[in-house]
Amino acid sequence: MTDLSRAKALLEDQLQELKARLEHIERDLAEPMDADSGERAVQMEDDESLEGQAAVIEQRITATQRALMRVEDGSYGECMNCGEEIAQGRLDARPESTLCVACKSEG
Repeated sequence: MTDLSRAKALLEDQLQELKARLEHIERDLAEPMDADSGERAVQMEDDESLEGQAAVIEQRITATQRALMRVEDGSYGECMNCGEEIAQGRLDARPESTLCVACKSEG
């Protein structure tokens, strides 16, 4: 398997996992609130946490989709800031990465 096909497979797997996690959170958020006011307060705090998690997951979904587009257009693995190649170790850890380590450290 070539590096690009491996990266594409990893990104597609990551995208499916993120979408499944988001669906699970959305199901939890759709559950009706408890009638008990004390329990309702706890549920509202939990919902705030879930909403924050959903926002982060949505950002990661967008980043993963953009990485898949870069695979398709041939720019995957190039730093979007300096144009240098992103280290394979960084791409293995975060396949949706858009910046090399040096540029990420600067920002």
